[in-house]
Amino acid sequence: MLLSALAVLLGSCNLSELPKEPTGTQESETPTAPKESDAPPTIPKEASTLPYDGIYPQHDPYGTGIGAMPGLVVWAYDPDSVDWDGSGYWWELDHFDESAILRMVNDAVASLGGKDNAKDGWAALFTAHSGGAGYRAGERIAIKANINGSAVYDDDTSGQTKMSYTNPVLLKALLTSLVEEAGVAPENITVYDVSRLFPDYMVEMCTAGELKGVRFVDRDTGVADESAPIIRSHSFSGAVNYLPTCVTGAAYLINLANLKGHSYGITLCGKNHFGSFINGNAMRPPEGANLHQWLTRNEMGIYSPLVDLMANADLGGKTVLYMLDALICAPSEGASITGDNSKWQQSPFNGDYTSSVFVSQDPVAIDSVGADFLMNEPTVTERNGALRDNPTVENYLHEAGLVSAAPSGTVYTDSQGHTVTNLGVHEHWNNSSQKQYSRNLGKDEGIELIFLQK
Repeated sequence: MLLSALAVLLGSCNLSELPKEPTGTQESETPTAPKESDAPPTIPKEASTLPYDGIYPQHDPYGTGIGAMPGLVVWAYDPDSVDWDGSGYWWELDHFDESAILRMVNDAVASLGGKDNAKDGWAALFTAHSGGAGYRAGERIAIKANINGSAVYDDDTSGQTKMSYTNPVLLKALLTSLVEEAGVAPENITVYDVSRLFPDYMVEMCTAGELKGVRFVDRDTGVADESAPIIRSHSFSGAVNYLPTCVTGAAYLINLANLKGHSYGITLCGKNHFGSFINGNAMRPPEGANLHQWLTRNEMGIYSPLVDLMANADLGGKTVLYMLDALICAPSEGASITGDNSKWQQSPFNGDYTSSVFVSQDPVAIDSVGADFLMNEPTVTERNGALRDNPTVENYLHEAGLVSAAPSGTVYTDSQGHTVTNLGVHEHWNNSSQKQYSRNLGKDEGIELIFLQK
């Protein structure tokens, strides 16, 4: 049973304190209270908070929240969604409860739209993004998956790797929700990553039955739209990047990223678009574009190519939903996922898998939340020296939150000649135990993190 939908809709349910030992109960506005340990207790707004314990410098919110419910990030957590003993490959389908994951997606979408069911939630999200028109039959949707760990060095599409990529069961759940709840025809949906190859088993399971007609576009089948080059907001050497036609031909985009560490620190929704362009370097488009130099300098106040991608009219400008796959999280993109290096210590995980999905319509807010989780997780930081004690990995979030007057002095545009003045809101939680943001604490601006637990 999820947290009270009414509490979520009214915004009166602050993100709860997450104790090290989850033994408390949750007060509910519904007649039937959740069972003991279903959810940790609500923190009264007047209660004192614990000291800030983060590595990132704490500050007031930067930017303005956007979305149907501005600045909202919904976190769905169900420990029963993942059941893996650590043997074999992490992605094997019998490690996941498909019905539980579909329920997590539907409940998260409903809450994000401020509704009590996924159908109305999707309608609210499309309406908010389109400025009132809503989704219209026949409009195309492109889903950017993160397939970075698949076929990294070769053309092997068997999926036989322990490296991370988009969870196949979560992708199927998202597609199912779009078809069943949002009313999108499968033939109008394209899943893409033009820098990698999708595993065969993933394509098969996500194009069968009611999903027949869904298309997949990869580095072998992606077609560059040479009328749509990405115009950088800062001049430097590198190949010209072209968006694929599956993006330029879409009315909407969904950014399905991973919550995981990276050899450059973190990789979330912003960096997911490193697989959204074509430039002649089929195996390594970001290297062809010379982008990595901006992620390795360990400096604040410098230009970020991630912000250019977030601001791009065909990428961020079309995105109706941002989602973080946090079912099983990797310490780095190149790490082989094991049971040991993917079980998190912080509450409410307490030595188990993260078993979570995060959604938002605010790209800056969702990556800010993801950055807090990653930096404050010992399982990740003990295995990722690029992230550990390195607050400069959030440079792009400062640039994005302050985009109207970016610290680097860069004037970011949407790649179509328009200056971008707001991309969303950036801040950090009050502490790693309570995980509360400004709107949770009763303020008018900032992030609100809503926690849904079975």
